[in-house]
Amino acid sequence: MDAGAAQPWRPPTRHEVAAAAGRGLVDVIGPGLRVLFCGFNPGLYSAAVGEHFARRGSRFWPALHGAGFTDRELRPWERAELLRQGLGITSLSNRATARADELTSAELVAGVTGLAVKAERHRPRWVAILGVTAYRIAFVRPKAGLGPQPERLGPARVWVLPNPSGLNAHFPLPALTAEFAALRREAGP
Repeated sequence: MDAGAAQPWRPPTRHEVAAAAGRGLVDVIGPGLRVLFCGFNPGLYSAAVGEHFARRGSRFWPALHGAGFTDRELRPWERAELLRQGLGITSLSNRATARADELTSAELVAGVTGLAVKAERHRPRWVAILGVTAYRIAFVRPKAGLGPQPERLGPARVWVLPNPSGLNAHFPLPALTAEFAALRREAGP
């Protein structure tokens, strides 16, 4: 599907978005990825349509492209192309919520175990946690910052990126893209 193609779903109704609470998404994952991006959890809109970072205006896709991970800005439904680029997406918790702060600390901490299993099975070079707050809670490292971290998940090194949510006002798109680009340089081709 080309970059200009229409999305393969109709926008969900307000009722469909609300009804997506608690649903999960299928991971976009495969063996030997350069980077497995790991968000907090799916948002309601993404769960309603069944695609990661699906809300119109998501900053994940422009940051990924702007950082040089992809040769064009991919769309949420282009899972196969994302995998061909050596990239994947998962979440610490697969329970869709309206806001990430609806997750409990216990859910985030428990999510590390599942993430470690995925990293051991699929062996990405890097696991990129999307959100320093999620990382601090999940990995019990309250003073951690952005960038490479000392932990490994299976063979994968861990990197913390800013949360690409539009609610993260501390990181406008150019700053977010610069952080993604630092990982891109480290992750290589």
